[in-house]
Amino acid sequence: MAANPRKAIVPAAPAEAGAAAETGRRAATTAAGAGMRPAAVEAPAELDDPRLYLNRELSLLQFQFRVLEEARDEFNPLLERVKFLAILGSNLDEFFMVRVAGLMQQIENRVQERSIDGRTPAQVLEAIQGEANRLMGEAYGLYHAVLKPALDAAGIRLLNFTLLSEAQREHLEAFFLEKVYPVLTPLAFDPGRPFPHISNLSLNLAVVVRDNKGVEHFARVKVPDTLPQFLPVAPEGEEAERRAGAYVWVEQLIVANLHHLFPGLEILQAHAFHVTRDAEVAIKELETDDLLETIEEAVWQRRFRDAVRLQVEAGMPAAMVETLASNLELEPSSIYRVDGPLDLSRLRHLVALDRPDLKDKPFLPQMPAGLGTKEDDMFGLIRQEDQLLHHPYDSFQPVIEFLKKAARDPDVLAIKMTLYRLGRNSPVVEALLEAVENGKQVAVLVELKARFDEESNIEWARALESQGVHVVYGLLGLKVHSKVALVVRREGDAIRRYCHLATGNYNPATARLYTDLGYFTCDEQIGADATDLFNYLTGYSKKNHYRKLLVAPINLRQRLEEMIRREIEIHEREGGGHLIFKANALEDGPMIQLLYQASRAGVRVDLLMRGICCLRPGVPGVSEHIRVKSIVGRFLEHSRIFYFRNGGREEVYLGSADLMPRNLNRRVEVLFPVEGQQLVRRLRDEILSAYLKDDANARHMNSDGSYTVKPERRGFDCQARFLALKAGR
Repeated sequence: MAANPRKAIVPAAPAEAGAAAETGRRAATTAAGAGMRPAAVEAPAELDDPRLYLNRELSLLQFQFRVLEEARDEFNPLLERVKFLAILGSNLDEFFMVRVAGLMQQIENRVQERSIDGRTPAQVLEAIQGEANRLMGEAYGLYHAVLKPALDAAGIRLLNFTLLSEAQREHLEAFFLEKVYPVLTPLAFDPGRPFPHISNLSLNLAVVVRDNKGVEHFARVKVPDTLPQFLPVAPEGEEAERRAGAYVWVEQLIVANLHHLFPGLEILQAHAFHVTRDAEVAIKELETDDLLETIEEAVWQRRFRDAVRLQVEAGMPAAMVETLASNLELEPSSIYRVDGPLDLSRLRHLVALDRPDLKDKPFLPQMPAGLGTKEDDMFGLIRQEDQLLHHPYDSFQPVIEFLKKAARDPDVLAIKMTLYRLGRNSPVVEALLEAVENGKQVAVLVELKARFDEESNIEWARALESQGVHVVYGLLGLKVHSKVALVVRREGDAIRRYCHLATGNYNPATARLYTDLGYFTCDEQIGADATDLFNYLTGYSKKNHYRKLLVAPINLRQRLEEMIRREIEIHEREGGGHLIFKANALEDGPMIQLLYQASRAGVRVDLLMRGICCLRPGVPGVSEHIRVKSIVGRFLEHSRIFYFRNGGREEVYLGSADLMPRNLNRRVEVLFPVEGQQLVRRLRDEILSAYLKDDANARHMNSDGSYTVKPERRGFDCQARFLALKAGR
């Protein structure tokens, strides 16, 4: 019989809340728990020694602790701290839906392949469960001991329904009957009615009622996510009271009014719970005739996949927990008791309150000269010199204008793009549709397998296809993650190709929240490479050579390895070797080994890794010359930059790829060179040097995998510096 991944490995301790959870939180380092620490390496080892590597999943959990630090940081405005707690909740949901679910699948399928640090899937899962409990305990402790009292003091009071006045309860009951009651559906569980399906990430109430014969019955009530998650206590007419900012969570209102749902029965127990399910979309591409329909079906089936986590209120009785756990097929190790509002991601609704005094000061992204208005000659400006945009400090509008101008310019013949995460109400799609109306040839690759954006991408793919756009859904066995737009323009008797290449998605909303880099060029060789890339994506091509672009899975890994080895060779001859890599994650074993070799040769290696880092810096004889920093701040660090000193003949590549096996082997990624010396200097002296200098948002990784805590004193803040530069300060 196959091993059951849901068998208890370590009994889950309740996630404790209150001031005790905050005690001693400021230590010299954000130390990992026992399960997080790898064995010490006291002497040089072979570079494939598992002790030289950190676990991917545990490293990602370490990143969540850094997000929690942002919620703790009193320098951040109050609602921004609440926002980071909501981000943590959302990140943990995704972590369980993807990472934990994957480990459970491995265990169930008897996969014994060890992780890069030598652990079995069961050992990784055991360590995760302990760390997740600790993380959730600290998060809820912060909420109760610090953030909630601070919100109260700021006039945002989250009240307990039982403490409201009679008038307030009557007002809310009227609201319940008018707006809430009609959308609720109680579902019974008894011999005649099966246990109801609990959808992924839904908030629910488990209810026990007793009839007039003394028989107890179990029911489930789903809290619809279409309802406001917290409700003002005061009626709309009482402006003074409403300005005072008193609210209750919607589930408390429902609990207080369950008698309307179960008339004639006695309400014995009612407790909230939250279920997380496996969200991986498994697509058997070789067996499908229509990828779009297959993914659409798989996204629907995601709602019914195995449960991987059950969060329950701390006070839920053991019998009720057992009823839920047995029907969800979960063992105690996957059950998390929390004292506080279930699903921390719902705190984002508080952040939407109109309280600018409790938020970051708004900023206006700057419009680079000559790139942002309808009157600008963007094509002429790009012909003069390549253009580099640094988002969100530079506006994303030039990218939209570039596409709009291409759509309207009578000399533009064709537009080709890769689209990964578009978001809603996309002006990019509007520009492409306008281009089709104006007779342009438009070809778009829409990546349907972009996790958690599948439904949105399906909608856009159908909308584009219905208007005559040539839509391709991806490549067999590969996810297309590159960010490239190609405009083919007739200029006299010649054809010129204009390219926009980027580190981030064509999404104006995230362009205001993520740090990314965009690049406009009409370089002939890059344009020719982009043409070859789209021929590869939309047709049949076995091309394995590109002039300037690094394209995964074709030549990107090979060229990166060659350039690292070149840096080692130059350093051994001349000295001064320096590599600076900025990315979201470093996980690939061969890449880490090459960086260890560079360090052993004396090359200085600076790694700016936002999240996962499986490399261990500072190991004697192995990584003494490697520094690892993680920067977590107001904006999500998302840009990828690869700098090679190259004996003074510096080379810088930007692009979409992280240093992970999936990016290098199983995705279509593009890195592109920035060749103008002025732009190279800008990337080196203005951008990379600021990241390396940052001592306000940066945490340094220790050789045991732990990170230094965020400094309490304000030092140099690279994100604040970028904002100031754009504001002319």
